Amino acid sequence: MKLIEFKGQNVVIAKDQPEYLPMPAYRIPHDLRGTIICCWKLSIKERIKLLFKGNIWHRILTFNGSVQPQLLEVDNPLRFND
Repeated sequence: MKLIEFKGQNVVIAKDQPEYLPMPAYRIPHDLRGTIICCWKLSIKERIKLLFKGNIWHRILTFNGSVQPQLLEVDNPLRFND
């Protein structure tokens, strides 16, 4: 599974931090919650595994800080990117 660029993205998080993978994202302007949206692409092997097992594991690196709210979706939350 890898992060991919997508229509409408307006920021790349960690672009100049070689210790991290760059994260193409859409940062919602003036959003009080600081919402960002990113898109992941599954490999063929991952798609087959997901089809048969039905599980997605979500690993969160908090560096012992607080956990921010998270949401995984299958529907595109950006209307202009359908």
